[in-house]
Formats: sequence, C-alpha cells, structure tokens
Amino acid sequence: MRGDLEWGSIPGLVRSAAVRYGGVEAVAEGRTRITYAELGVRVERAAAACVAAGVRAGDRVGIWAPNSLDWIVAALGAVSAGGVLVPLNTRFKGSEAADVLRRSGARLLFVTGTFLGTSYVASLRRAAGEGVGGGPLPGLPDLRKVVVLSDDAPASFLTWKDFLASGEGVGEAEVRARSAAVDGTSPSDIIYTSGTTGRPKGAVITHAQTLRAYEVWSDLAGLRQGDRYLIVNPFFHTFGYKAGVIACLMRGATMIPQPVFDVDTVLANIAAERISVLPGPPTLHQSLLDHPARDAHDLSALRLVVTGAAVVPLTLVERLRGELGVDTVLTAYGLSEASGIVTMCRRGDDPSVIASTSGRAVPGTEVRVVDAGGVPLGPGTPGEIQVRGFNVMRGYYDDEAATAEVLTRDGWLRTGDVGVLDESGCLRITDRLKDMFIVGGFNAYPAEIEQALGLHPDVADVAVIGVPDARLGEVGKAYVVRRPGATLTDADLIAWARREMANYKVPRAVEFVGELPRNASGKVVKGELRGRTAVRERARQV
Repeated sequence: MRGDLEWGSIPGLVRSAAVRYGGVEAVAEGRTRITYAELGVRVERAAAACVAAGVRAGDRVGIWAPNSLDWIVAALGAVSAGGVLVPLNTRFKGSEAADVLRRSGARLLFVTGTFLGTSYVASLRRAAGEGVGGGPLPGLPDLRKVVVLSDDAPASFLTWKDFLASGEGVGEAEVRARSAAVDGTSPSDIIYTSGTTGRPKGAVITHAQTLRAYEVWSDLAGLRQGDRYLIVNPFFHTFGYKAGVIACLMRGATMIPQPVFDVDTVLANIAAERISVLPGPPTLHQSLLDHPARDAHDLSALRLVVTGAAVVPLTLVERLRGELGVDTVLTAYGLSEASGIVTMCRRGDDPSVIASTSGRAVPGTEVRVVDAGGVPLGPGTPGEIQVRGFNVMRGYYDDEAATAEVLTRDGWLRTGDVGVLDESGCLRITDRLKDMFIVGGFNAYPAEIEQALGLHPDVADVAVIGVPDARLGEVGKAYVVRRPGATLTDADLIAWARREMANYKVPRAVEFVGELPRNASGKVVKGELRGRTAVRERARQV
C-alpha cells in the first residue's frame, strides 16, 4: 500500500499522477479529453489563481457546482494552494448554501452559473446579498471572492477564465512551495452533514486520512489503471469526490463525470465510453436493469459495481452478475465522520453476504456494537455501531460540544446507527438512531426537515418519518398539526417545501392530525407514526 507514506498530501498525489500516468487519459467530458499530465498543469494554474486570490494555508474554500472537469480542477487547485475544501450539496437552496458558507468562514467560493434551470448565483444573492460585509455577498462577511464556473458573471464576481488569468503573475516555484507545505496532518476538507438537531455540522478530515482511506477503498474494490469510471455520485459527497476523483488519481483510471443522474444518459455513457466502473446507490443500478432500452446499449465493458446507502436485494446482485456480466459487485458502509468508509465487502464474498451485509471493517479500523450504556455486545445482538481508527474525523469544525457528543475519550465514534455483527465480523445495518432515511442515495434528516416545515405560518406542529418507496427506497412523510383556523392542504405544503428546501428533503406525503403522539417527556413517539403508516399500507394492499 502506498497511501500517505508516498504521496504525503493530495497535492503530492496530483503531482505523482501527472508523472506516473502522464499520457493516460485523465478526464473525458464530451469532446474535451485531457491526460494526467495536462490535468496536473491545469491544477497548478488553478492553485496559482487561488494564491493570487489571497487563499492562505487553512482557509476554507467552498465549491457549489455539479460534477465536471472544472469542479475537479478548481477543487484540486484549492487544496494545492493549502485551502480546505468545503463542498456544498447541489440540491441546496440559496439559504442552505449561505448557512454553510457562513459557518465555515469560507474565503473563496466556486459556484456554477445555471444548473437544472436554477441560477445558483441569483439564489445566493437573494440569500446573502444584504448585510454588513464589504465583499461580493454582504451577508457573508468572510467571503472575499466568488468565481462563477462559466463565461458570464455579475460585476462583483469573477468568471472562471478571468480567475485563472489572475494567477499568471504567480510563479511556478511559489505554487510548488505552497503545495509542498501541505502535509498529512493538514485538513483536506470539511464535509457538512446534518445531525439529529438539524444543524449542519462539518466533519474535518485530513490529507493523510483521505489518502489512506481511498487507497484502502481502491485496493478492496480492485480499481486499476485502464478502468473507465463513470462518476455519477455527486462530487460534493465523499462517494463522488474521494471514491471517485481521489481513487482515480491513485490508480490512473479515467474519470467521466456526469452532472445529473439520468438513466438514458448513463446507458449511453457506458456504451460510448466503454465504462468499466460504476459505483452508486442501489436505485441507480436497478434503473439500469429495468430500463426497456437496456439491450440496445453495449454494456459489456462494465466489470465493477460498488454500492451502499441501503440494503441491497439479493436479486440485484444476481442480476448485475447474470444479466450484465459484472464480475465484481460490492457493498459498503460509511459516514462523513469516518472519512466515508467503515466496512466493505471483499471480492470473492458470496452474493448473499454482499446483499445482506455491508461487509467487514476495513484495514486499520475497529467496529463494535454497543448497548445504551456503551457496553460491547456479542454477535447477533443489535446495538449502536461505533468505529475507531485512522478514518475517524478530527472533530466537527468550530463545534466542540457536538464533537464531544459523538467522540468518546478513548477514540470511538458514536455513529448513531443501529446494526448487528455476525460471527465473521460482517455488519448489517438494521435501524438509525438518528431517524435518518435515505432518498435515492441522499441522506435525509427528519429534524432538519421538521425545522424547515415548522416555519410555515399555518403549521403548528410537525413530525417527519421515512416511508418505503419503490423507486427511491425511502421518501419523507410529514404528520402535520395545522394552526387553528388554517385551511392548509397537503398540496400547498408540498409546493411550499419545494421552494424552501432541497428536493430530496421534500415530503412526498402529508397527513394532517389533531395532535402528535408524545411520551411522558414530551418527545414525539415516531414508532407509533410508523406503525400507523404500516397499518394503512397493509390495508391498502388487501
């Protein structure tokens, strides 16, 4: 294993890849094709521009954009200049993005222009265009520059082209010196993830942790030079950025970024680009298998699938192998606070193990299941999953109280997830202490959604649970108590929610109730709400 011992940092990895895989195609994006040597040059140019923009070691740099070559170059350029990357969820609304930028103290932001019919620049200006700061967005006083990854930008922002040109006065020696100053202990990124309070918290991960984790991932997955990797998983998530971009840099695989999941586009890309590697949530692969035009596309190059985020049906594993001829199908479990990787199946595992578990602890980590008092439990007994090892975050950014809640004194991370270990050490996720549910691969947190819905003037009380969905796995259902005299309808509230929050957070169903069931301490009894939904579903089926 090479890992951080050789590369030292992500900038070191980029330089190494430019030399080791110089003539290998690094990124294929439509008609644009660049080699690893060319990628190295582009990253150094972006790093020079970051230096010219005043980015110093440890400064946070936000990026709010879909998967693209420019995202890769901007992100790697920022960390090569010593910056700490803060990726923003592309499903965020302007207010959600502004909150993360404000709390992280981001100094520089890369943002897309228009994506999926929405102007991200306009939404940010609505959310943070007023305030006391003197920068491009007065409501974000720490933010000094905003770079739009397009050819057009408002007067107070920079275009991507102008930003890159601004670094031409920074010498190569200065850029190399800045990159060399980044070491394994330096933070590489802060991944913001919502918890049970609904308040986003930023998990701080170092360069050494990132490199070691995704060297392990690449080894276990069997990623290799010559692979062509369709990266549909969003770059703002570790599954897209680290298991995608970072892993490809390690192995010399070709990256084909896809900004939006669309099954027709995925099928076309697999055939046209001879895709061999396609990680993603189970819903992605199910969509491929069930597409009526699947057989019209040549999918024969596909050899590696890595999935997770939900229980994987055994039939899905068998169909990927039998119908598509995929050699390797693996499942895994991870969370941002543990560098995105905790357990993973191994090549050669029986299909039943891959489908029913998330595999065993990855090398260098320990996984245990404990009771409410923190006492370890034996195989077969459900309890909270805890993790200890090189992959556990340094803490939540600027939030000592939240960090103390999840990290024990002896280094165990309390995941808040419930699981069971079997005799061989394979982990099966059975529930979520945090009430989180997963919508098509995206983590949705009820407390955060409830907090937002509670702002509606006609909502007196609300509770959100996850309910099964044939296409997305799970979706949200809101139980709502109206304010006296209100005539709010389910369609009204869902439409309002679509304007106020990311689409995956929006409840797909609303049920109005007179009151929410609560226990003696006043907490909503969500088990009762889930029971009501299950009873109605059974009645409907009868």
